[in-house]
Amino acid sequence: MTQQPYYETMYILRPDIPEEEVESHVTKYRDMIVEAGAEVLDNQMRGKRRLAYPIAKHKEGIYVQLSHNGDGQQVGVIEKAMRLSEDVIRYLTVKQEGPLPAPRVVPGTEAPAPAPATENKEPEAS
Repeated sequence: MTQQPYYETMYILRPDIPEEEVESHVTKYRDMIVEAGAEVLDNQMRGKRRLAYPIAKHKEGIYVQLSHNGDGQQVGVIEKAMRLSEDVIRYLTVKQEGPLPAPRVVPGTEAPAPAPATENKEPEAS
């Protein structure tokens, strides 16, 4: 059985932009994917991290990972927008083969509680 491929886009935002603007970028790119006819599978804020080497005189960046499913046309749309944005200092999209990423529980939403594990062990005799 073959798995349907999906795409992962990792992009790095400038570290000096405010938190509200970071959220607006995340929302903007997620909406672009949906408008292009694709499905957003997962969107993760990886946070501010130190870069391996300076990019545009920045030593840190805010990492965001976006997993999406579609026919591939959405990749050109989102990468063009990232290329024109001054707040995105680097981006990369890769095509993934394999199982789709597991859905994450977003903080603030209720997740079904796992059933409590009941183990009835008898004490061992020595």
